This record gives sequence, C-alpha cells and structure tokens, in this order.
Amino acid sequence: MKEVRELVEAELGTFVQLRHDIHQHPELAFAENRTSDLVAGLLEQWGYTVERGIGGTGLVAQLRVGNGSRCVGIRADMDALPITEESGVAHTSKHTGKMHACGHDGHTTMLLAAAKVLAARKSFNGTLNLIFQPAEEYGKSGSGAMRMIADGLFEKYPCDAVYGMHNMPGYPQGQLHFYDGWMMASSDVVTITVKGVGGHGAKPHNTHDPIVAASSIVMALQTVVSRNVNPLDSAVVTVGMFHAGVANNVIPEQAELKLTVRCFKPEVRKLLEERIVAIVQAQAQSFNVEAEVDYQHGYAPVFNTSKETQFARQVAREVVADENVIDQTEPMAGSEDFAFMLEKCPGSYLFIGNGLKELDAASGFDLHNPYYDFNDKNIAIGATYWVALAERFLQ
Repeated sequence: MKEVRELVEAELGTFVQLRHDIHQHPELAFAENRTSDLVAGLLEQWGYTVERGIGGTGLVAQLRVGNGSRCVGIRADMDALPITEESGVAHTSKHTGKMHACGHDGHTTMLLAAAKVLAARKSFNGTLNLIFQPAEEYGKSGSGAMRMIADGLFEKYPCDAVYGMHNMPGYPQGQLHFYDGWMMASSDVVTITVKGVGGHGAKPHNTHDPIVAASSIVMALQTVVSRNVNPLDSAVVTVGMFHAGVANNVIPEQAELKLTVRCFKPEVRKLLEERIVAIVQAQAQSFNVEAEVDYQHGYAPVFNTSKETQFARQVAREVVADENVIDQTEPMAGSEDFAFMLEKCPGSYLFIGNGLKELDAASGFDLHNPYYDFNDKNIAIGATYWVALAERFLQ
C-alpha cells in the first residue's frame, strides 16, 4: 500500500483544505445541499456516475472497471449537529448553532480522497458504490440511512458487502478498531405522560399527585436492567428528563418523563419494551393515576458479520502496523444508523482513533462536544484504507 499512501499524501494538502471548507459550512440533517453539490461535482469530475436525491440529499457514486461481478459499498455521512462551536480552530464553523461536532466532514473527506485515487488507478475488477449519506444524526426528520434504503439504495446499487468508518476520540490517532458481532447499541426514545388530579399543595389528600407517581416510576425503572436482563448482556435505561409543575404550592395535573433505552440484542430490546410498559402501568395504577407510554424505536443495533469483519481486519494490516489494529475492540452503547444498512447487506463498521486529548488538542475532545475537531492526520490513513479495501474486495 506504499504506492497508494504516496498518491494520497501527494494531494493531502488539498483534501485538508476541503475538509476545512466543509467544516466551516456545516449543514444539518437533510439540508446538506452545499455539501452534496460539492461531493457530486468532484466525483463526476473524476469519472464516477453519480445519482443524487437518494434519501433526500444523499447520493451514490458508481465506478465500474472490467467485467467482474463483485460489488462493494462504502458509506460516509455528511451532516452536522445543532451545536455552537467553541473549538477555536482557524477553520471554525461560520454558522452559529451548527457544527461538525461528530467528524462527518472528515468521513466525507476520507472517502473523497480514496475516490480520487481509486478512479485514477482503476486497479480492480468489479463495481464500486460510494454512498454519501445525509442525516446520520437522528432527529425529528428521521434516519438518512433508512431514507436511502426506502428510496431503493440496495435495489439500484446492490452490494456484496457494505463498509463504514467513524472516528473515535480517546483512541490513539490512526488506530483501527474492529468488532465481530454486536458492536453498537440500539437507541429507543420513550415518553411517559403521567396524568393525575391537581390541586392545592396544602391539600394533597384531594389530589392524585402525578409527581409522586412519576418519581416512583423513575425508581422502579432502575430494576428493569438489574432484575430482568441477563447479567451477561448489556442494557441501559436512563431517565434524562422529568418535567412537572410550575409553582411550589400547586400539585400539577401531569408529569412527563423522557427515557433513552439502549441494548445490543433484538431479544433484549423486546424484553426492555415489555418490562418498561408493564412497570409504568402498574406503578400508575398503584398511585391512582393514568400513564401513557409513547415508545419510539430509533436506531437498530450495529451487527458486524464475521466474514466481512475478518476481511476488513486483514486489509488494515496492509495499511497500518499490527499494533495499530485492534482485532476486537470494546462495544459501545452509542448508536449509529449504519445499522440499517447492515440489516440489508453483510458488512462491517470500524473505528479510527481520533487521538488523545493530552496529545491531540481538539481532536481528543469527545464527539458532540463544542470543542471537538476531526484529526486531519486521519485523512491519509482513512483514505488509504478505503482504497486498499475496495481494491482487495474487487480483485
């Protein structure tokens, strides 16, 4: 891979500038119009066939070489977050309240740098599908991966395997981390509305207090994982919001709780939902109040298939030293909508270390932090890795 690395590094300055440009102009979910225009224009210039408007602002760039029947997909996300940047870097966001706080600007740039080298070398035999996805950051608008799939992504662009990569602060810069199996958690949002009878705070006996009932629900939910889930499995039930009342001497009509629920296995996900709903209803009944549970399924868990993950590890050893390949990293309870692509197609998701805070300044701050910045040193490593993976897969 020395030749590929040299080709990438020969234009590294150009791609660093490109990354900084994208970083300065962040766009939120399904509004990545400028970014999509920029990406499509470059890919068309390099000889790719580009289809836009898949899943809103998403696009797929395809390059066919030879008569090989193999097809591989590589995905990068493009959207930013509704965060005001505080990093102080020279290329800081020009748009208050919008920031590339998760490194999608870097993911897009790594794949673009790889795309240019792949098109120049044409050293493969088959079909390369580069997927530039909108809206990975889940919100009211939904998932970009789901929208692309619903728009016929894999029917139009079938893939024998699909791969994705995410930078990860807290891991040494340039390390490549793999995991065979359930790597990232599902993420569900639960809203619980407790409805009682309000009244004067001095006459609680004339009310059905939703605050007391909701408080009991919060405590009872702490048993969902500890007394229902197998200790060898992992799950999280967190109450992140509790809203009720406006005055100290008034018992309100209702209280509202919001939860995040995360786990790694579908059967555990089903169990969590069943137990949460049952506990909420039982607690509400015991306090003579009513409870409504709005259970919204978010992202599925990320499952990396064994064959494709083993292949991805082997490619990594051609790109970085053995000590920088972590064969089986620790799973994490964060979520990622690449999971939906992996439900449709075998493949693997990997992490690339973004750096340690004490060594890499802004690159070491955690994701979704206003002081975070993508590590430009990873552009060469990530791009070289994607070239190696595509060329080996399509040999």
